[in-house]
Amino acid sequence: MTQRISRRGFLQSVGQLGAFGYYANLHAWSSAQAAAQSRTNSAPPPSDWPEWRGRGRLGVWTESGILDRFADKGLDVIWRTPLKSGYAGAAVSRGRVFVADFTPSRVLRGTERILSLDEATGRVLWTREWEANYVGMLDTWAIGPAATTTVDGDRIYVLGRAGALSCLAFDSGAVIWQKDYMKDYGAEMPTWGFTGAPLVDGNRLLCLVGGAPNAKVVAFDKMTGKELWRALPSNSEPGYAQPVIITAGGTRQLIIWHPVAVSSLDPATGSIYWEQPMKVDYGMTVPTVVQSASRLLVSCFYNGSMMLALDSARPAARVLWKGTSDSEIQTDGLHSVVCTPVIDGDYIYGLCSYGQLRCLKADTGERVWETQAVTIEKARWASGQIVRHADRYFINNDRGDLIIARMTPAGYQEISRTVLLKPTSNPGNRRALETVNWSHPAYANRRIYARNDEEILCASLAAPGAAASGRGAG
Repeated sequence: MTQRISRRGFLQSVGQLGAFGYYANLHAWSSAQAAAQSRTNSAPPPSDWPEWRGRGRLGVWTESGILDRFADKGLDVIWRTPLKSGYAGAAVSRGRVFVADFTPSRVLRGTERILSLDEATGRVLWTREWEANYVGMLDTWAIGPAATTTVDGDRIYVLGRAGALSCLAFDSGAVIWQKDYMKDYGAEMPTWGFTGAPLVDGNRLLCLVGGAPNAKVVAFDKMTGKELWRALPSNSEPGYAQPVIITAGGTRQLIIWHPVAVSSLDPATGSIYWEQPMKVDYGMTVPTVVQSASRLLVSCFYNGSMMLALDSARPAARVLWKGTSDSEIQTDGLHSVVCTPVIDGDYIYGLCSYGQLRCLKADTGERVWETQAVTIEKARWASGQIVRHADRYFINNDRGDLIIARMTPAGYQEISRTVLLKPTSNPGNRRALETVNWSHPAYANRRIYARNDEEILCASLAAPGAAASGRGAG
């Protein structure tokens, strides 16, 4: 079932009253009934992967019954479903897989689409399409959505690369409400498009909008789309780092890392708790902020890493250390471009600007070791995605490999490696394989869900005798 809205129709529907008013006839529940149903269904099973980097955006996979190493024959692929282009990884929840793509019609214009797939078979259950205009974006990377869908109870939240935000019914894809960052909030097209996956917090949907005035971050009522608060001036691009919520100093804090600062906000009101300036060249705040106890880490391609020390008594932070290099080549610590680093105990592990896997001391930023073993090729922007599982890590590099490894202060230990999928995206520079894959996979129900610009696949990662536990949509 495909449902389509033209961009013109979408924008007309938003109007001065907002999209919710226009689409009210499609909304079968009252706000009170919807809120009650959302509370009932809001918690996905613990083995699901309902948002960017999994539950809590932590990049941690907690399931048991996972294989120790890959079979010599490679992955056991359960299904493959054709897909168009895009970077957005999959979200997996309650028997469904949600993934977005893009079909070009002419230069920098085309159709974006969200697909709902049956988790057990990959069968398409429903789709919804909308027109997308990528004018203003760098064309090499203007290939489709980059924000992972956020699943919350009976609704999903989808962000297109041109700033079209949609709240859709989980079961049918029916539109509940919509916003357009550029029309509604005067946001300018970021160099690499809009990438901030919406973050659900109670009754709020927290979004990196990049609007004006003072609407870099906007909180919407997740049920109706009504604006609840706005915060931070848009005196720079919004950046590309995903919003996260941490608890420190006895206080829940919304952390927004944007190209001029790391900002801590009250998620209920948008009030600023603290800000730490950090100028990021070309707006490249891409990796997700990482918290470990009283430490908060950010890392970027040109300007390296900064570690903040979080106050234990109140919402406040100070700089523990900051790298001194603003060079992608003469790097002194960790200069991540796509990969979100991990903090394991007193050490940091991450992929640097040319694909070097590095270990740093968390308290000082001092480099302990590096290896090119993960990405193989020392090339600009060579990268991958790291997910922790127990005492080891699953890493998918941009060459299409899936790796199981351990990382300790003593070094990198590769346990197993296999082919995951074909890299298909133009990296914008010369690479040995010509193309790359920069999408983050989902790990759920003893399976991996990975996409490129041609397909999405589901493969079992279950240990022998522990069956993959994917559920069908019924």
